[in-house]
Amino acid sequence: MAIEDNPGSRTSYGDELRRRREAAGFTQEELSARAIMSRTHIAHIEAGRRRPSLEDARRLDQVLTTGGVFENFLPTQGEGSVAEHFAEALELERQATVIREYAPKLVPGVLQTEAYAREVLQSGFPPKTDEERDRLVVTRLDRARILDNFASPVAWYLLDEAVLRRPVGGPAVMCEQLCHIAELGERRRIRVHVLPLSVGLHALLEGFVSLMWFEDLPPVAYVEGLKTGRVLELPSVVRECQAVYDHAMGDALSHGKSLALIRSVAEDYAHDAQQQ
Repeated sequence: MAIEDNPGSRTSYGDELRRRREAAGFTQEELSARAIMSRTHIAHIEAGRRRPSLEDARRLDQVLTTGGVFENFLPTQGEGSVAEHFAEALELERQATVIREYAPKLVPGVLQTEAYAREVLQSGFPPKTDEERDRLVVTRLDRARILDNFASPVAWYLLDEAVLRRPVGGPAVMCEQLCHIAELGERRRIRVHVLPLSVGLHALLEGFVSLMWFEDLPPVAYVEGLKTGRVLELPSVVRECQAVYDHAMGDALSHGKSLALIRSVAEDYAHDAQQQ
């Protein structure tokens, strides 16, 4: 049963989890050990601040012997709107006051133009229908609304130079995309830093990471790979991710030099588009 994911549905979901946990005689700590979830995550679900993943809901059903209640009434983002593994991270992204991301291969979703997003979303496997692709594009562009407020979140993007050089959609699409990033940086809405290819190996090369801070929640890290993604909440692990990010940032170009490089590569794409 699809229940719209909104503050009201998450609050009701959290209230039901608390009621059934207490009826079973479990503390949050005891439930976390049995369901293989952090106590903090359970506390946030019960408070209506977060939605569990599908795997979380299934484990809660199993531990609390609720016959599928938590899976069947799991608030959803809308069928196909985001990958299941990204749903929790999307909600956190909307709440974050500070975001720092590293992108090794593609432009981060929040910064993508419509043309770039369309190319990325239609290139996946298995193939998507035009309707599925268009729905995903709308959701991805909607994410960029977090940048409408000039002050919050404070957003830093660390881009591997490979992100600039990979010709997603061809030179015209790339020119528009890089100009969009440069304009956001020049308007001081974001800070952007490029890790040059000449750096070679660096601490973050293994994959995408998003670090998020909040007004009334502890910071988290979200890491992502092929068809997988995970929100990390354990404080020691989050601190380690933050330290690795800072280490890689030390090898990056300054904001000003990064914008100059992005503009230069965009001009190269513009020239290629004219030649075509």
